[in-house]
Amino acid sequence: SGRVRLKIYDIRGQVVRTLVSGAMPFGTHTLEWSGADDRGRAVPSGVYFYRLEAEGFEATRKMMLLK
Repeated sequence: SGRVRLKIYDIRGQVVRTLVSGAMPFGTHTLEWSGADDRGRAVPSGVYFYRLEAEGFEATRKMMLLK
């Protein structure tokens, strides 16, 4: 368990949505992004990146949002 951050970025590197920012218990977790930004507005289809940061781990991956 520990502090976890999961953020979604657009192709320009701007934060679109913060899905998790806080402590989470150890284990496997599943999250679903609705395709909305932090203000609740729908974002367009396209390429996005998600970045997961946890204690001792960091990863950035590409994803495609299709509507």
